[in-house]
Amino acid sequence: MKKLNVTIQLEMSVPDEWELVETSEGTPVLKLPDGQFMDIAIEPLFTTNPEETWSSTEDEDTLNDILDMVESEEVRYEFVVH
Repeated sequence: MKKLNVTIQLEMSVPDEWELVETSEGTPVLKLPDGQFMDIAIEPLFTTNPEETWSSTEDEDTLNDILDMVESEEVRYEFVVH
């Protein structure tokens, strides 16, 4: 097996009402104004043709096999104030 490092950085414009909160384990997540919470994490997408539409898998075994390969994950959130 060989190692693959993947770094994901997103810049998003979000409503002012969104807040950063931490779970009881200290994991940062986003609190949305409708009482929901959101975490942004990796979700593998698949296609049979790379020029066509990509989608997540309906096959939970395939998804679990891919996610089991992830040894660690870190998501950082920061609001940028201008």
